[in-house]
Amino acid sequence: MKVGILGTGDVGRVLGTAFHSLGHEVRMGSRSPDNPDMRTWVKATGAQASGGTFAEAARFGDLIVLATLGVANEEALRSAGPENFRGKVVIDTTNPLDHSGDGPPKLAYGHTDSAGERVQRLLPHARVVKAFNTVGSPLMFRPALRGGPPDMPICGNDEGAKRELAKVLKEFGWNPLDLGGIEMSRYLEPMCIVWVAHGLRRGSWDHAFKLLTK
Repeated sequence: MKVGILGTGDVGRVLGTAFHSLGHEVRMGSRSPDNPDMRTWVKATGAQASGGTFAEAARFGDLIVLATLGVANEEALRSAGPENFRGKVVIDTTNPLDHSGDGPPKLAYGHTDSAGERVQRLLPHARVVKAFNTVGSPLMFRPALRGGPPDMPICGNDEGAKRELAKVLKEFGWNPLDLGGIEMSRYLEPMCIVWVAHGLRRGSWDHAFKLLTK
């Protein structure tokens, strides 16, 4: 499978490396094809890894990972060209975080809207699934946690896309937890704040969510 990664930060690099380690071709995209983080990642990752612009990564991928800053999603997706996402599964990993002020970040918007819903509106012909937004990047691929595997809450409007992502999540060491349509992003994105607040109080970041049933 060809995977396009939009974003060169920790999440993009971790997920790009994870897909590559499973034998997939991966192209990372940035605003500039000369992005130093992207070039370093491509060099370190080796064969079947490449870099380019947002648009080049979106055209390349059969599956697209959106790993930009949540508040910059619109700019990145317009640069990538919404037509390049038509019919493709798009994994939205983002949270619209506002880091102004002290303490844990806040959501720039929520309650009646979400980053996930905005991404789906910007990409009306794509199959958007929210995932990977409730845990830190070091734990995204095959986390070794007591009581695992942890749960990965997901949501999206396309049932087939969620089934495809569920297979990916199991390979990545997660139990997929389908919460429904993309509007459930309104509740998953605040879970990021819970994850961060717990990490700040404990002073460690080796935790993930798990739903217990009888």
